[in-house]
Amino acid sequence: MENAKAATQSLMLCDEAKKKKNEILEAMAQSLLANKEDILNANLIDLEKAMVSDVMKDRLKLNDQRLNDMVQGILDVVKLSDPTGKILNERTLENGLVIQKVSVPLGFIAIIYESRPNVTSDAATLCIKSGNTCILRIGKEAWNSVNAIVQALQEGIEQCGVNPNIVQLIQDTTHQSANELMEGVAYIDLLIPRGGKNLISRCIEHAKVPCIQTGTGICHIYVDDEVNQDMTIKIIENAKCSRPSVCNAEEVLLVNSKVANDSLPKLKKQLDTYPVELRLDDRAQKSLMEQKL
Repeated sequence: MENAKAATQSLMLCDEAKKKKNEILEAMAQSLLANKEDILNANLIDLEKAMVSDVMKDRLKLNDQRLNDMVQGILDVVKLSDPTGKILNERTLENGLVIQKVSVPLGFIAIIYESRPNVTSDAATLCIKSGNTCILRIGKEAWNSVNAIVQALQEGIEQCGVNPNIVQLIQDTTHQSANELMEGVAYIDLLIPRGGKNLISRCIEHAKVPCIQTGTGICHIYVDDEVNQDMTIKIIENAKCSRPSVCNAEEVLLVNSKVANDSLPKLKKQLDTYPVELRLDDRAQKSLMEQKL
């Protein structure tokens, strides 16, 4: 934490020339591509060791396309306007004193997340774009993958003449390291937990530093009786089946009873071609059974 905190000034100086931050991000993207083989090999080690469900393994898995998406994600952020240094509000007092409310970096951000390696580049990119340094803490299942990614990102940062410690990875994956982040009052300016309910609850309950309470990702779709049912089925198929393992995949479906008898059998037929399990309440189950009869 001391190394990352000390590097904060190195990044804040980039505000004097905002193009510098974009140069850093572009170098990070190119470094990910240059180190693709090492990152994918590290990911294979994690996949072989991981004693988790198939869903969690899919979240953990990297391939050429997913790595390319990470690179594109960085380049997309480069195109965004710089969020720092903007005058959000201004007023002049009677004595002529001008008071401004200006957007500035938060400082040193700690992010705790679990088994999604792609979050690494997302988190580092958004922090740097907004002028913040970050320290990352990953779950043990993804450590080799994330370590390789962070090394690649740091390599890109260093090529720009900036302290690579503006992005750091905690080497310890035990609960102790997470606790130290929660209690890092002298170092951490903001803590962001990104994961399941248990992780978020633990951070909210025990953190002594400012902490953002994120959501747990429950995703609902409601089918009204007045909508186009064929279009509805396509939307649900995309929301649930394009990649069932991700946290923003659809989890709960509510169907208006007026169209349930018509839409549910069609939907089931469409979803049967995917590795998706339907868990129905009594009324939905009855509706499907009646259609079979």
